[in-house]
Amino acid sequence: MKNEIDIHQILRVFDKIRQHGEQRGDGHILQGVSASTDFDGYTIFLSDAQCSLTVYFHNKYNYEYPSDAALEDFNKRIRAIDKQFEAS
Repeated sequence: MKNEIDIHQILRVFDKIRQHGEQRGDGHILQGVSASTDFDGYTIFLSDAQCSLTVYFHNKYNYEYPSDAALEDFNKRIRAIDKQFEAS
């Protein structure tokens, strides 16, 4: 499976989780997806119970996941948050 991402969608979802999610520690969580940043804000982290996505400066990224099914479930959550919290 090719791990191509829509970086604009990821950044939108990160912002939506921060706006609409519940604050937990240094991050926020919404619909099972947590969002946080490193100390300077240049690296963002999105994760659920099985997968994590780290987006670095200059839009380089790294996924960690145990199976293709877990990755697909994570991506479905990302798409659902993006769609549910569209600007009116």
